[in-house]
Amino acid sequence: MRETILSRLQKIEAEEGMRILYACESGSRAWGFPSADSDYDVRFIYIRPVEWYLSVNLEHKRDVVERPIDGQLDLNGWDLRKALKLLRKCNPPLMEWLGSPIIYLE
Repeated sequence: MRETILSRLQKIEAEEGMRILYACESGSRAWGFPSADSDYDVRFIYIRPVEWYLSVNLEHKRDVVERPIDGQLDLNGWDLRKALKLLRKCNPPLMEWLGSPIIYLE
């Protein structure tokens, strides 16, 4: 499944024109208690090209990438700028991502 996940992350990078800096498993699989029907909750942090950040309407741009659940894969990510703002607030989901024992990319 790891190769499938990495392939899907590469596809998202190409579709979105961005680069994933960090990707991990979140949820039950990450903490060692998946059920028989558990999906893979892949979460990631990404950056876009510099020009994207140098926009006058940056605050109105979407800073998340979400894909519909496809089979066993649930893929969602946050822009680095959003992640850093949330890190300042000790955001629980972000803290879980950063502490995940299953890392796909870093």
